Amino acid sequence: MTHQRLLVLLLRLAGLFTVTAFLAMLLPQDWMAATHEWLGLGVFPRAPVVDYLARSVAALYGFHGVLLLIIARDPARYRTIVRFVGWMNVVFGAMMIVVDLHAGMPLYWTVAEGPPIVAFGAIVLYLTR
Repeated sequence: MTHQRLLVLLLRLAGLFTVTAFLAMLLPQDWMAATHEWLGLGVFPRAPVVDYLARSVAALYGFHGVLLLIIARDPARYRTIVRFVGWMNVVFGAMMIVVDLHAGMPLYWTVAEGPPIVAFGAIVLYLTR
């Protein structure tokens, strides 16, 4: 498999995965609370800002997924944007590790969030070198 084909596959998979975040925007607050507690994060704070942040972050992830699907159609044409996405994922993933540690998130959360984002960005950068 060529670097180009692997890049397209990676962008499509990541795009499909993150575009599903749009579904989280539609979750009833009771479902969010149940998931929050199931994940061992304690009682879900029922405050307007928490609801707003959960839904707006889901929207941003969803739009990121749409962007990945668009650039996956022709990564050579969008090379500058693909490289930007790679760098931003490396930076964003590192920032999420710091945020998770600062916020006191469980280790499983920190390991499952930041490092895969960094790895995705690094692989994108490697495949577009």
